[in-house]
Amino acid sequence: MARRLSRLVFGLLLCGTGVALMIDADLGLAPWDVLHQGLSNRTGVAIGTVAIFVGFAVLLMWLPLHERYGLGTLLNVLLIGLTIDVLLAVLPDHPPMGIRLTFLIVGTFLFGPGSGFYIGAGMGPGPRDGLMTALAARGYSVRVVRTVLELSVLTIGFALGGSVGAGTLLFAVSIGPNVHYWLDRLTLVHPEPETVIGAE
Repeated sequence: MARRLSRLVFGLLLCGTGVALMIDADLGLAPWDVLHQGLSNRTGVAIGTVAIFVGFAVLLMWLPLHERYGLGTLLNVLLIGLTIDVLLAVLPDHPPMGIRLTFLIVGTFLFGPGSGFYIGAGMGPGPRDGLMTALAARGYSVRVVRTVLELSVLTIGFALGGSVGAGTLLFAVSIGPNVHYWLDRLTLVHPEPETVIGAE
């Protein structure tokens, strides 16, 4: 259990670091982070804190779906958001384009090993992944549910002023292969196939 917990925490810290680097790059974010940034822009609340609030709101949606959660689910909500806020407080404001591109590439990459450590620990799905699998378990296609959810939050986030750009596209095309590669190598407890979509 200690080994699983340490890998879980390390994976979540990597994912939070990846998000923070992508935010600082300001070249486009993953769909849920577009929503978090849009809400942050409109409310003035730090984006990591917004991510925590959204995570708990998504967990409330689990209640009528009777989805099970674990320690990893709760730590997902807290640690990723806290890591984002801590790192954004020390990362440079408006870095040069070369630094921004480096942050974007490294940040996107970190989701792979981060998800491998986190999901591979087998201590509960992330709130957004759990919502998707709970809906899919009621007879809907996993791909359809995931597509509808991510396009919905992307559209809402963009309307609220969240950053959509090259980073959004890079994340979309790389997240599947990236997570798959690392999950095969870092998994201690094999998850159900449909949950292997990322650290959200």
